[in-house]
Amino acid sequence: MKKLISAALLCMLAASTTQAKDRMTHNPDATNEDIIMHAWSWNFPEIAKNMKLIADAGYTMVQTSPVQHCYNPKGGSKKIFDKTEGNWYYYYQPTDWKIGNQILGTKEQMKEMLDSAAKYNVRVIVDVLPNHTAFDIDQVSNEFYKAVGGRDKMFHSNGLAAIRDYSDRIQCTLEGTGGLPDVNTENPDFQKYYMQFVNELLNMGVRGFRYDTAKHIGVHSDPVDKASGVKENDFWDVATGRKAVKGVKMVLPEDSLFIYGEILQDKNIPEKEYADYMGQTASSYGHVLREAIAKQSADSIDLKNWYHEAAPEYLTTWVESHDTYCNANESASLTDDQIRTGWVFLTARQNGVPLFFSRPANSTRQNYWGDNVLGARGNDEFFHPEVKAVNKFRADMKGQKEDIQKCSDGQVLVVNRGKKGAAIINLGNLANKVDVATGLPNGTYKDKVYGFEFKVKNGRLTGAAAPHRTYILEK
Repeated sequence: MKKLISAALLCMLAASTTQAKDRMTHNPDATNEDIIMHAWSWNFPEIAKNMKLIADAGYTMVQTSPVQHCYNPKGGSKKIFDKTEGNWYYYYQPTDWKIGNQILGTKEQMKEMLDSAAKYNVRVIVDVLPNHTAFDIDQVSNEFYKAVGGRDKMFHSNGLAAIRDYSDRIQCTLEGTGGLPDVNTENPDFQKYYMQFVNELLNMGVRGFRYDTAKHIGVHSDPVDKASGVKENDFWDVATGRKAVKGVKMVLPEDSLFIYGEILQDKNIPEKEYADYMGQTASSYGHVLREAIAKQSADSIDLKNWYHEAAPEYLTTWVESHDTYCNANESASLTDDQIRTGWVFLTARQNGVPLFFSRPANSTRQNYWGDNVLGARGNDEFFHPEVKAVNKFRADMKGQKEDIQKCSDGQVLVVNRGKKGAAIINLGNLANKVDVATGLPNGTYKDKVYGFEFKVKNGRLTGAAAPHRTYILEK
């Protein structure tokens, strides 16, 4: 009897170690304090040199661009966007899973950057993209091909075809995203080779990953590419350490890392299944937020709703991403002031993990690429006083529930956090009066950045807000 009980107990314990985290059920008491600084296109020395500035600005994590070997046409890695001298998207075209490339720097430079991050208690997240290789498959290294069993084993059986219908899960997971060759991520030889790269990064000090094009790597309910010899869609089980592959397993437990997938929302995306493995991007929310910013009013726009199936505490949020800025320039026309108002609103909220995209240095609304130098630091917005103030506010508001208010015309938004603080945001290009309900106690409050005074009396917060400006109040 004792042996039977012990065996049953062992089975229960084994099951508990593989049980997925519940990322679908919202805990109304949960508050998020983490903030990601996306050092987009910065090289390792620039990130290291600015690590103290990043930490002092209140960011808890810094996300790098892809660090693996990548497409490198002759003379083509100097500019962010140029017909002959380089493009930012070259590092989204892997040629091998080895550390270091012509844009970010060497493995040794990456280690120096990681040491700097550890000194200032900032975690480093690396952008990874196992879903595809470079367009030019002749540029993929012979060592990589050999490791996965040859060129015919690298790609799904229809992986060189371009997706035509992104809502068709067969095409979405087994054909080429944007025409990029679709890797057979279920090939155990590929999984082993890729996980050796992941473990090398973890051993160096990396503490999380952003999975590019994650929705294009299938989950268990997705179609299996039997023509490629696939038995099950188990990449995410391997990538998150749930199972080993050919004796290789992730060296750190998944729950000690920050892992999220670029799962851009669309029809037929199994968000619930992806939530078993990782956090997800709230891309629809970003679109709605930018709509309010562009209209300079949230009137008739619901900014409380996260527009996602998963619990908001497991969503990565943004005002803009590198894709919305670069690909179709969807967000590039918004001014830095407008982006900042959106950032303060987003970061003051109780949930989500906000990501600040670093725009190119000296970029303007007429010249999106600014100085147009790959590897250089972005503009100064990531440590603007209003940005720093709300980043600190987010940490200070731990445990405080949110209450979102807006003035009658929707131009002024207020994020109340319990009885402890409030963030005021004027989306409009004119000065506006503030008169909303608040949980702050009666009294006069000075804004953390400009020293402007706001008053609270009988549960009403009143004052005046300058155009495209934000204010942080704390008890």
